[in-house]
Amino acid sequence: MPACEIKPSDRKKFVSDVGQRLVRDYGKKNYYKPEQIRKAASDGGYKDDIVCWAYSMYSSPSDFAAIHEAAGEVCDYVAMKSEVLADLATDGSFLGIDIDLSWLEWTDIDLSGAFDWFDVF
Repeated sequence: MPACEIKPSDRKKFVSDVGQRLVRDYGKKNYYKPEQIRKAASDGGYKDDIVCWAYSMYSSPSDFAAIHEAAGEVCDYVAMKSEVLADLATDGSFLGIDIDLSWLEWTDIDLSGAFDWFDVF
């Protein structure tokens, strides 16, 4: 099975759960370290085979690439992040958005309450 092929059954819930744990445990950050993301996913009861999706949302592009290079896997950071963001969008489209932005830099994007637990202001 190719790397990152297994998807969370509910990506919106998965990203929200992991994000909530990251903020609670490590504070608000533009990017989190892979070990922090892995722990947040594990603490939420999520299996290792889907944590890659959390890496695409909460790690830096360079950390994401390093994780997969070390594992000998090829995953597309931008494609995965776009797919998750499309799940969170009301209209399924994020045209014109710089996908390399940290998740905290999406203040102008309507995420339809996916991050209600996160107070940016």
